[in-house]
Amino acid sequence: MFGVFGHPEAANLVYLGLYALQHRGQESAGICSSDEKQLHLEKSVGLVADIFNEKRLKKLPGYMAIGHNRYSTAGGSNPKNVQPILANFSMGQLAIAHNGNLINAFELRKSLEKEGAIFQSTSDSEVFIHLIAHTREEDLKDRIIMALREIAGSYSLIILTEKKLIAVRDPFGVRPLSIGKVDGAYTVSSETCAFDLIGAEYVRDVEPGEMVVIDANGLTSYPKCIVAPRRAFCVFEYIYFARPDSRIFGGHSVNSVRKQLGKQLAIEEPVDADLVIPVPDSGVPAALGYSEQSGIPFDFGLIRNHYIGRTFIEPKQSIRHFGVKIKLNPVRDLLQGKRVIVVDDSIVRGTTSKKIVKMLREGGNVREVHMKISSPPTKGPCFYGIDTPTRQELIASSHNVEEIRRYITADSLAYLSIEGLFKAIPDPDNFCKACFNNEYPIVFPGQESQLEMMF
Repeated sequence: MFGVFGHPEAANLVYLGLYALQHRGQESAGICSSDEKQLHLEKSVGLVADIFNEKRLKKLPGYMAIGHNRYSTAGGSNPKNVQPILANFSMGQLAIAHNGNLINAFELRKSLEKEGAIFQSTSDSEVFIHLIAHTREEDLKDRIIMALREIAGSYSLIILTEKKLIAVRDPFGVRPLSIGKVDGAYTVSSETCAFDLIGAEYVRDVEPGEMVVIDANGLTSYPKCIVAPRRAFCVFEYIYFARPDSRIFGGHSVNSVRKQLGKQLAIEEPVDADLVIPVPDSGVPAALGYSEQSGIPFDFGLIRNHYIGRTFIEPKQSIRHFGVKIKLNPVRDLLQGKRVIVVDDSIVRGTTSKKIVKMLREGGNVREVHMKISSPPTKGPCFYGIDTPTRQELIASSHNVEEIRRYITADSLAYLSIEGLFKAIPDPDNFCKACFNNEYPIVFPGQESQLEMMF
């Protein structure tokens, strides 16, 4: 998500912000602007650069705008779920962009439909709009607060009205959300890397449970609109999701944390080898850290094709492992005869790791493959905005490390320990680690056992 208030080229800046945040969602994108009289919306399925051109951006006038890249978790890949979602209600127009996942959306939706609400999408984000419309407070700020008290889950929200931009972060702080400034205008972003592209200065994070209202009077903070018993920042933002050049969760460098994960992995799981190579791109910082700590040389033994479209024509089975080969290719002259340490951020189903090991043996002609993972085994699905599979599809939920090693056919396999992970991460007590230990910090209000039904 990205938002701008108080700039004559607001929509253009949001376009650039979404371009920088494309890694957070490649399914669809949208921008909504306000000229202080009405909201203007342009959105479609596809990548940011394919959707928006000069002609389309000219349809988004005004000094304020918000944008969203969609990565579907709840609601699926329906074109009607493309955000921002725009609605008309008794107080005027309102557009919303949401990063996260509301775990009680289904129950709230059923209740709202009984009261006469008509939904246009299957997205959990639309529930929030209906909650705002159904409350009776006279001030929009108070309506939003009342709606926040009904929802459970993770949410960083950017809301646009005709004259205001409002940013909200859930009380657990699961997803990052930052405030910046450029040319006197305020910006709000899921990650700070988007500030760098437009020359904005990072000011601070939106705090967990805080609502920030930006209007003609400037920025007004409403801290602790809703409270939680603890913080539950998503650890996978550091491991995989955020861009390495971003600063998240209090301004900490993602790249530095990932390198530290690699160093800790080298301390815990040393092995004799000739070369450290990453699975690009997310494995690069951890592989550099592993190399620095171990003294084993680093190089790019797998080359990634960055120009893969969203769809391609797949050949017949005669070309084996086509799906991985189109993304990665080994550098045979570099790898031949070497004992190789391969560093990746995680293993989900294990199928990709297996194909990479096979590719290195056959295409790279390596002597040994030692797979090192810069996070603990992923044993539980995420309900808070990362689309990890069900428990049954996660290989580590039902197999031990040796069984996984045999499946992926590596000479050795090692994961970073949970203890090692939190040695490398700032403020370790403030993180959710449910994907590693199945201890979920956010549950249905009054229905604590219901999470078990979602497995």
